[in-house]
Amino acid sequence: MSAAAEAIVRGVPLTVMDHEDPELFDRLIDEVSLVASTGAFIGGAAVERFEEDYASWCGVAHAVGVSSGTEALVLALRALGIRSGDEVIVPANSFIATAEAVSLIGGVPRFADVDPDTQLVTAATIEAALTPAVRCVIPVHLYGRTVEMSPVLALAKEHGLNVVEDAAQAHGACYDGRRVGTMGDAGTFSFYPAKNLGAWGDGGALVARRAETIERVRLLRSHGESPRYHHRIVGTTGRLDAIQAAILRTKLRHLDAWNAQRRAAARRLRERLKGTPLRLPEPPRGSCDHVYHQFVVRSSERDALREHLTRHGIATGIHYPIPIHRSDAYRGLAGEHDVAPVASRLAGEILSLPMFPSISFEQIDQVAAVVGRFFENAQRPLASEGR
Repeated sequence: MSAAAEAIVRGVPLTVMDHEDPELFDRLIDEVSLVASTGAFIGGAAVERFEEDYASWCGVAHAVGVSSGTEALVLALRALGIRSGDEVIVPANSFIATAEAVSLIGGVPRFADVDPDTQLVTAATIEAALTPAVRCVIPVHLYGRTVEMSPVLALAKEHGLNVVEDAAQAHGACYDGRRVGTMGDAGTFSFYPAKNLGAWGDGGALVARRAETIERVRLLRSHGESPRYHHRIVGTTGRLDAIQAAILRTKLRHLDAWNAQRRAAARRLRERLKGTPLRLPEPPRGSCDHVYHQFVVRSSERDALREHLTRHGIATGIHYPIPIHRSDAYRGLAGEHDVAPVASRLAGEILSLPMFPSISFEQIDQVAAVVGRFFENAQRPLASEGR
């Protein structure tokens, strides 16, 4: 059976996890075994080595491993002095954790709309959400694409705002030659298993511009303790497990290559989908602007297209079907007026197609062919890319 025929029989998953790569899986099992044999499950050399490697990879002096991407956001806000009642601008188009972190420290999320093409916040959408109570802004590098940071940083400086970059989906993406997460006052990362750099459970990391921010996060993540049993501030349990650190350190060595494979796959998928009515993701600005955590297209017929793809063995996702400001959790805060109409419109049109480092050209062509048949069968008019 040909590779193409085999792919059709198997279908195409939305993503692929580590157990699908036997060689990598065996190496990671060895790392788990090594940590288990030492009994050093909390802190210790495995965590320290990962933090050193991740900081070096990001191009900063220090990184702190924490228990999740959400906790990284919470600790960043606390370390920067954001307090109860302070307002923090967050994108309406993001995973709820971006706003949730603000709520968890007693802050108030202020929802900013997004650009219809990039689906990210801009300096203009942030400025439209400003109030005198705003103390911080959290630009999210969603789907692996970088926010246009220079105008955002200039706006924040003008208004005296902290900037926390949410890079949970953008490990390795760059803006003007710098890794995301390293341009604001702090940058946060998630290592949820399906991320470009994923653990075997929850995990996260934080980098920061100032050494005192890093030191405060180190205190906060472990009961405010330094040295042992000397509790200097009220903290929490937000540490990165040693097993997760060992797994992440091993996988970090492959991340640049994996991101390059994602970019190559995205180029192929973009080429194969040209001429369809799909609105494709905006092309990246530079060679490492986008790491394609997701390949998100738009269609006014999203639900019918998704059903068609499912019938033909193509897995898809919707990231995210309900914008944060319209969720049950935040509907009352946002009020009756739709503060983010673009994000609301996007929620009914966006569709994530299969994207992972090992996706083959045969699988990409299969996805594109099934998409093409959907539009051909309905004799739908063509639309140009990005319009």
